[in-house]
Amino acid sequence: MNRLDAKTLASLSALLAVMAAIIFAAAGTFYWQAWLFLLVYSGASLVGTIDLMRRDRALLRRRLKGGPFAEREPVQRLIMTIISVAYLGLLLVPAFDHRFGWSRMPPLLVVGGDLLVVLGFAGILRVFRENSFSAATVEVASDQTVIATGPYAILRHPMYAAAVVLMAGIPIALGSWWGLFVMAAIVPALVWRLLHEERMLAEQLPGYRDYLARVRWRLVPSVW
Repeated sequence: MNRLDAKTLASLSALLAVMAAIIFAAAGTFYWQAWLFLLVYSGASLVGTIDLMRRDRALLRRRLKGGPFAEREPVQRLIMTIISVAYLGLLLVPAFDHRFGWSRMPPLLVVGGDLLVVLGFAGILRVFRENSFSAATVEVASDQTVIATGPYAILRHPMYAAAVVLMAGIPIALGSWWGLFVMAAIVPALVWRLLHEERMLAEQLPGYRDYLARVRWRLVPSVW
C-alpha cells in the first residue's frame, strides 16, 4: 500500500469513527438504526474509495483536499462552513431525537433511508467516472475541460444532486422526522455554492458559457 492509499483509508476510517462517536454519544445508546446506517455508509464509502484508488488517482488526490479551509474563495469558505455545521446537525438531531423520543419512523421507511444513502453514493460515483475534475473544492485546474457527457448532459451539477439525495437519506436512515428539517439549512447553502461556482467557471473555464446555454437544468430535470 502506497502513501496516498494509506492516507485515504486513514482519513476515511477517522471520519467514520467520528461519525459513530457523535451519533452514539448524542443518542446515549447503540440503537439498530444507527448501526445499519453506519454499515451502509461505511460500505458505500469504501466501494467509492477503492474505485478511485484503482481508476483515477488524480481525482483521489483532489478529493482528499476538502472542507472550508481548503477553499480559495472567501465566499466558498463561508458556504462550506455552513454546510459542515449543518451536516453535523444531520447526525446530531436524529441522535437526540432517538434519545428523547421526539419522533418515530417505521422500520421500512428507515431501510428506505439507507437505500437513499446508497443511491446518493451511486450517483456520486457515476459523476466521478465521468468527470476527473470533480474536486472537493471550487477551483479550475490548468488542464480542465468542460464535461458535457453522461449525467452532465442532463444536469449542470449532478454531484450536488446526488449529494442532496444522500443527505436526505441520512436522517431517515437514523429514524428521525426532525432531522429532515436540517436539510432546510443545507439546500440553500448548496444552491448558493453552485451559483457562485457557475459564475466562476463561466469566467475561467473556456467553453463553459456555451455549456450553460446547452444544459438548462441545474439540480432537478424539468424543475430547476
